[in-house]
Amino acid sequence: MKHTENKYNENEYHNRFLAARKSTQVSVVVNIFLSCFQVMLGIFSGSQGLIADGMHSFSDLVADFVVLTANKKSRKPSDDDHHYGHGRYENGASLIIGAILILVGTAMVWSASGKLWHPESIADVHIIALWMALFALAAKELLFRYMLAVAKRIRSSLLIANAWHARSDAASSVVVSVGIVGNLLGFPWLDPVAAMIVGVLIARMGYTFAASALHDLMDRSANADVEAGIRATILSVPGVVGLHDIRTRKTGDLILVDVHIEVDGGLSVREGHDIAVAVRDAVMEDKNILNVMTHVDPYQGEGVPVC
Repeated sequence: MKHTENKYNENEYHNRFLAARKSTQVSVVVNIFLSCFQVMLGIFSGSQGLIADGMHSFSDLVADFVVLTANKKSRKPSDDDHHYGHGRYENGASLIIGAILILVGTAMVWSASGKLWHPESIADVHIIALWMALFALAAKELLFRYMLAVAKRIRSSLLIANAWHARSDAASSVVVSVGIVGNLLGFPWLDPVAAMIVGVLIARMGYTFAASALHDLMDRSANADVEAGIRATILSVPGVVGLHDIRTRKTGDLILVDVHIEVDGGLSVREGHDIAVAVRDAVMEDKNILNVMTHVDPYQGEGVPVC
């Protein structure tokens, strides 16, 4: 039995790849226009918050290219150097996206702090900045809903992270709009405060993505509900008396399973092997399971199995 066997057929891989690529390309087009117009109108209108929001959109654009690259790389089949495929490209890409967000957010906070330290440098904002911020808010919210729907349909943690990155843009546009309104009403310091809040939100989300990706790269196990489902599936296979030492680890969006199954000690080697194959096939009915490694232990009827 080959360890590299993967029940995903080529059509499933291809359809998943096409859906991810299409949603990311839509995001690229939207973020190119938003980042350009936000930065240009931010400079023209004197709104630091709008400029910060434009840089956030630009960070989305960088993240989109990371996603496109990772999506292509993760499709590569197993080879001599990567027996379990290349799914962890997605985890690595999520880590990069998180790092980008942390850097962008920190830079925004630093810039806004400088403006607050020197309030005389805060300019009066033109009302066109508010209209641009509201337009960006609507565009980002629609983009988020579209990307999240695709990500959930193909069950991609990387695309889910990228979709929530777009939602953080929408949230930041709300804050920027409030800051611009405050500036227009005679409270100029609200614009850099809005930019600072946006920076903190971006950095916080970046930390969340980076920490989660790092845990996955360090062989984080599947959650308790998933493991309970795997355990129940194994125990439902005829011939399995019990199990122990079940372990799981994630690679990209897929799961690797190692388990010791307990069978009647009087069975032949072939009969024990057939039960192990049946266990593997049953567990791998779940399309999120990449591979199952089983170890057969004879069970004597009382006490612990003989290992």
